[in-house]
Amino acid sequence: MKKSVFVALIAFSLGTTFGVLAAKKSGVTAAAWQGVSNEAAAANLLEVARDLAEDGSWENIHCGRVLYLSGDKEKAAAIFDRYQSKPDDLIRIARVYAQAREWDKAKPLFDQVVSMAPKDEDWLIEAGAFYNLNGDREHAEELFSRGFAIAPKNLDNTLDAAGSYLGVPPRKR
Repeated sequence: MKKSVFVALIAFSLGTTFGVLAAKKSGVTAAAWQGVSNEAAAANLLEVARDLAEDGSWENIHCGRVLYLSGDKEKAAAIFDRYQSKPDDLIRIARVYAQAREWDKAKPLFDQVVSMAPKDEDWLIEAGAFYNLNGDREHAEELFSRGFAIAPKNLDNTLDAAGSYLGVPPRKR
């Protein structure tokens, strides 16, 4: 008797736990955008996105990207402030500032990434491309030299560097 009560209690607990978790991440439905303004649709979708992002750094930075580029820089900054210690997070934030044409905010983050990960050829080339796009060809070419010394046959990096001479930003998430 005790064993069956114990099994039932475990089954109930597991069911409740999984039910709560499933309810938290219900996902996107058409109700988020149907019959509402663009602003309300965006707000609804961003609310779901923040739930889906949970504690993930790149996920939250991506939410911050949408907020920042749409003009809600204060909410985005609050997100970005939580992710300032790892180079992979810093480069994602630097990209946002670069996309927003705010080189004064992007540059120090690219510099941090390069100093924290001096042998990451992808980040060296990407930082170089943004330097080139922002008028510092000399520093860009120094970063290109360092990156291509590590990986001289990387197609994506080659295209990022080439594009920077033509005004085309790197294609990264």
